[in-house]
Amino acid sequence: MRLNRALFVVLATVLTVAGCAAVGNIGGNDVGAAGGPVHLTVGYQPYYTEAWSAVVLRGKEFWKKYLPAGSTVDFQVGLQGSIIVSQMLAGKQQIGYAGDMPAIVGASKRTTRDLRIFATLGLSQDQCGVFLTRPDAPNFGSQRDALAWFNGKTVATPQGSCADRIAQATFDALGVKPASYLNQSIEVITSSFQNHTIDATTIWEPTASKLVNAGLAKRVASGALANQHDGAFLLMDKQFADTHPDAAKGWLKAELDAQHYLADPANADEIVRMAQSQTEGFPANDLRDALYRKWPVDQGGSADGIRLRLPFVPTGESADLINTGAAFLYRIKAIPAATLPDGAVQADTASAVLHDAGVSAAEGVGFVRAQ
Repeated sequence: MRLNRALFVVLATVLTVAGCAAVGNIGGNDVGAAGGPVHLTVGYQPYYTEAWSAVVLRGKEFWKKYLPAGSTVDFQVGLQGSIIVSQMLAGKQQIGYAGDMPAIVGASKRTTRDLRIFATLGLSQDQCGVFLTRPDAPNFGSQRDALAWFNGKTVATPQGSCADRIAQATFDALGVKPASYLNQSIEVITSSFQNHTIDATTIWEPTASKLVNAGLAKRVASGALANQHDGAFLLMDKQFADTHPDAAKGWLKAELDAQHYLADPANADEIVRMAQSQTEGFPANDLRDALYRKWPVDQGGSADGIRLRLPFVPTGESADLINTGAAFLYRIKAIPAATLPDGAVQADTASAVLHDAGVSAAEGVGFVRAQ
């Protein structure tokens, strides 16, 4: 089944619009004097479902309750976390919402700029590591059978991403050896499925749902098969956090409100509406499926229907994921060491915010379940 030209143009437009929005110089280093109003530039990824707390935060403007009076926030869209991290390293954004791999890269570049991981946006096993095949692939009885089919096939993924990490770990665990393992961006993967030049991919939501709903691909497995996790994290410029500690804490309070809103199933329709208003080229059903569709276990869904976990504080399982990701990025020569610099994860503020809100750190904010 071929993707019609109009839909393909829309997907290409997504890259252009997101890229343009992410390279502005609004805000820059002029954040404001200590103790006064702050003028923040925040990079976020409405094109990565696991970071949708920022979609909620922007749409509901929770930050207005917690930042000093007179503060302003300029939200800038990035199609991928690497764009956001680049802007933060250049000092053009003070806060960034990014997937696990770009967040770790950002926190490793201390000689360029001191960025720290302040909170966990979400954890999952099927938001980034979604395995798709071409639509005419066999109907498999299990995820393991589906991955065995990948042997000898042409597979593509954006290399260096969480999808790449999960794909490689799954292939290693199951002894899968594709004939070709290509480094392709989201839009090239889309055209490759259209042109029948790849057999499979590993990709993240909501692009995975878009490819499935367009009839270009079939979902067959997730990171759950080899117990692989994915995540997203909130980065802050340490200079900003040190100069404006009350504003930094206030932002995390707003983030906590956004995650509570995200966890409430009664807000699903509004969340999809906000996500659609902040993206280009994604119909509502694609966005809804990305976060709320219940997939069978044999296609990578979870038995309990949990699509996203919200621990908030970047400790425990979040810290384990950061360590796993750092080791992977070091192995592919994306960062200079197998572990992050001391203090790269600043969990104290998130812990204090959670405690002040009367929420148990062991329980976290909660879950987003399939509907």
